[in-house]
Amino acid sequence: MRLPQKEDKTIDIEQTKQMVDLFMDAGFTYFDTAWAYEGSEAAIRQALVERYPRDSFQLATKNAAWIKCETKEDAYAQFERSLELTGAGYFDYYLLHNLGETRTKSFDDFDLWNWLQAKKEAGLIKHLGFSFHSTADELETILNEHPEMEFVQLQINYADWESPSIQSRLCYEVARKHNKPIIIMEPVKGGLLADPPETVQTVLKAAEPDSSFASWAMRFAADLEGIITVLSGMSNVAQMEDNLAVMGQFTSLTDSQKDTIAKAREELDKIPIIPCTSCDYCNKVCPNNIGIAGSFTAMNLLTLYGNREFADNKMYWAVDGQNRKRANECIQCGACEEACPQRISIVEELKQVTKAFDL
Repeated sequence: MRLPQKEDKTIDIEQTKQMVDLFMDAGFTYFDTAWAYEGSEAAIRQALVERYPRDSFQLATKNAAWIKCETKEDAYAQFERSLELTGAGYFDYYLLHNLGETRTKSFDDFDLWNWLQAKKEAGLIKHLGFSFHSTADELETILNEHPEMEFVQLQINYADWESPSIQSRLCYEVARKHNKPIIIMEPVKGGLLADPPETVQTVLKAAEPDSSFASWAMRFAADLEGIITVLSGMSNVAQMEDNLAVMGQFTSLTDSQKDTIAKAREELDKIPIIPCTSCDYCNKVCPNNIGIAGSFTAMNLLTLYGNREFADNKMYWAVDGQNRKRANECIQCGACEEACPQRISIVEELKQVTKAFDL
């Protein structure tokens, strides 16, 4: 997803090869790609599959049945295309990509659960699971309905650990309750925790002046129990070297380090954001289908980290991707405010979203 790119925005294969070599030489073996990551599967073939024995690495990819699939044959074709693009012969880990909210329905409608189970029985998949972005309650439902899933991939980082919308801790606890090993994604929150707010930087630097901010995020994730691996999207050799320096000699966090991370989280909590829990009661009564919760999530990201590109991407996924309208189309009827258990001044906050995102 975040492979190095040249000036023309194509993937830098030679730098990717260098990163792969560093990773493998350090004794790490797990590589993550996806059909939906444009160019990534072909790049992994060139940088890894064609250069290393197949049994020397583990390869994961994903099926996004909710993207451009009108029939089950379209969804099945993603699997065959991934085999073709990677040249891997089989996948060590295969995931139903980004379950949750409206996206899960596609996997149900096309019966991907049973179809991919058959591929596993045929030896084309070693381990079958899914990645997930939604609430702990929804994760509980999916795991109850599909106990055959062997693992889950969850968004977990110290910033989202107690988030009422991301629910990192709650989702982690559900997976542990079901005895499902976990692959962690977004440990550095898309790179945002590599450059956290200044007050957080102060806390982390005071504890360990020579440690990168990203290393704190990686160690928090890796310290959890029941983890298969921690995924970090690395975009250049320098990021690879920093991560290897941290994880190559990883030891469990000390009590002092845990206290430091707790203090960092406390500093994040002090930054005033919209207290939305993404319960979505507001949308149930909104006559114009405004993506209120998604808009507030994007706004909070912008407030906390000041990264407009990241916030714009969240707006796209959390609002447009849910087929909802943006904040500027609010008709200011106030029905949402009557339904909101947090008593948020939603109409006024949507005006601020409209202004901040130039809608």
